[in-house]
Amino acid sequence: MNTYLELVKFEHTVFALPFAYAGMLLASMQAGGTGWPGWHVLVWVTVAMAAARTAAMGANRVIDRFIDARNPRTAGREVPSGKVSPAQAWTLVVVSLIVMAFAAAQLNPLCLALMPLAVVFLIGYPYTKRFTWLCHAWLGVTDGAAAAGGWIAVTGEFAPGAWALWAVVIFWMIGLDVIYATMDRDFDVANGIRSIPARFGITRALRIAAASHALTFALLLLVGVLTGASFWYYLAAVVMGGILLFEHRIVNPDDLARVNVAFFDANMWLALTMLAGVIVDVTWRTLT
Repeated sequence: MNTYLELVKFEHTVFALPFAYAGMLLASMQAGGTGWPGWHVLVWVTVAMAAARTAAMGANRVIDRFIDARNPRTAGREVPSGKVSPAQAWTLVVVSLIVMAFAAAQLNPLCLALMPLAVVFLIGYPYTKRFTWLCHAWLGVTDGAAAAGGWIAVTGEFAPGAWALWAVVIFWMIGLDVIYATMDRDFDVANGIRSIPARFGITRALRIAAASHALTFALLLLVGVLTGASFWYYLAAVVMGGILLFEHRIVNPDDLARVNVAFFDANMWLALTMLAGVIVDVTWRTLT
């Protein structure tokens, strides 16, 4: 079991799931005047998001196994190292997609109708890096769907707040994925892998990441405006802005030693801050 959890980096679910919950809670607040969507929605959103994340990571690992095998940083991953066979990885992907479809069917017709499109984005990401340096944007759109998915799981429809929350995650993910990709810049150039660091160099890539995160902060404020958020949401947004600034203070072109801190630790706290801020916000508004 631990091998499979490591294969899909299950702990990284903490990136997208808090935003799915945030979308769910904000949608509940707007739709019913209370931030509680009910246990049914909460359980099936959790199942759907965990299954989607597992399918995406499993597919990514098996599709990229030959690339990973050539990269010293990733050669020890479960599929290229032989700990998990390609057939086992694909089985995990298929089972996860079936679970995801079943969970979507328990929510509402729109969730189920969007399932095929979600699969295209979930499975398609590993292929994008072979053709375009905009692969980071594809990843952002894919992960951002978690936030929008949490919203439509409650209302069965899109709304301006849902689109804005989706955009928050898109540009947040672009920035953090670009930072992460700086570690493989030389390998990517040598092996024809497309990425922003490979295309523009590390210095310009980090500037692009910083600009993407500045836009993330602006979009966070827009979400607050569109959803009628209280002071508590904006306080969380300011903290999140500080975390983003911290990421860019500890990573620079001459020192990439703390990329993993910027990628995992800082962004884990950012996602949890978002969820905490939304919980306090909707609780405050419900009570007052």
